[in-house]
Amino acid sequence: MLNRSDTILKYIVEYFIKKAEPVGSQTLIEEYHLPYSSATIRNEMYALEKMGYIEKPHTSSGRVPSTKGYRYYCEHLRDKGVNEELKNSLQAVLESKIQSVEEVIKESCEILSHMTNLVSVVMGPDEKTERLASVQMVKISSNTVTAVFVTDKGYVENKTFIIPESMNVDEIVNCVKLLNDRLIGTPVSELVEKVEVLKPVLSDYVVNHDIVYQALLETFLRFASDRLSLYGKEEILNHPEFKNDSHKLVEVIKLLNDENLFKEVGSETKLTDGPLLKIGEEISENPDVGMVSTKIKLGNGETSICLIGPKRMDYDGALSALEYLKEALNEYFKNDKDKGGNSSDA
Repeated sequence: MLNRSDTILKYIVEYFIKKAEPVGSQTLIEEYHLPYSSATIRNEMYALEKMGYIEKPHTSSGRVPSTKGYRYYCEHLRDKGVNEELKNSLQAVLESKIQSVEEVIKESCEILSHMTNLVSVVMGPDEKTERLASVQMVKISSNTVTAVFVTDKGYVENKTFIIPESMNVDEIVNCVKLLNDRLIGTPVSELVEKVEVLKPVLSDYVVNHDIVYQALLETFLRFASDRLSLYGKEEILNHPEFKNDSHKLVEVIKLLNDENLFKEVGSETKLTDGPLLKIGEEISENPDVGMVSTKIKLGNGETSICLIGPKRMDYDGALSALEYLKEALNEYFKNDKDKGGNSSDA
């Protein structure tokens, strides 16, 4: 049972999340049918403001939550309910025949973004600790081959390239053997350098070795740099603070393109047992953004998933959705591993 002060703070946060408008005492009474007088609520709001949980915008007589208020709400006041439609949609993905880690994560994050109106970001494993586990080449047609590379953390990358008629199947087989012999176990961060060293050796195995070399180089460059996947970027436009303010929109787009920021958030998330919460100035100089993130175990590895939106984002819905997704995916990948399945098959 919440005391009066916590009840009023909870409703101030939830009203502002819903309406994006400062709230006053009379509005709280009408909206939530509170059994307190307007004077009593004003006194409580004054005390909450003195403690730093709410603040007064310059252009309004109402109050809005502060960073401290949002954090207190997340830790003590939220309802922790999971949207049933979200649960059903995620279960449909996990019960489908999708096999690869990437497809399961992609489908899940697209649902997460759509249901929460937030941007979801997947932060891949650290390229310094991740190692190449296998190399395969699959002939797609008479003149195209797809090279598939899998890491020990379950990350998959592939590259399709055109081969000349003079290149035969034996050359492809020999090339795969060479790559597996020389590259398996190599940290992802060292693959580009290792492939450069291998170039002269490739010429002994493959007549048109430059084609293979360039394909490998491009793929391993992506391996080392492409650690982020964003879903639902268009959801940002659904929020009035960004839709109606071009400066704020530009700032949040810059933030979404800040790879170093997400690397830091990913590293911090992996050191945290529960969800990681960052609000406003805790993220960057942009005070109008909030984010929540959690780590997901993928068999032998792990990744981090983050939800980003306005500072007044629905933290209860976002945290509940992430917690549900974490539990569901951890169980999914655990079961897949226990069955001996390979969730990294391309």
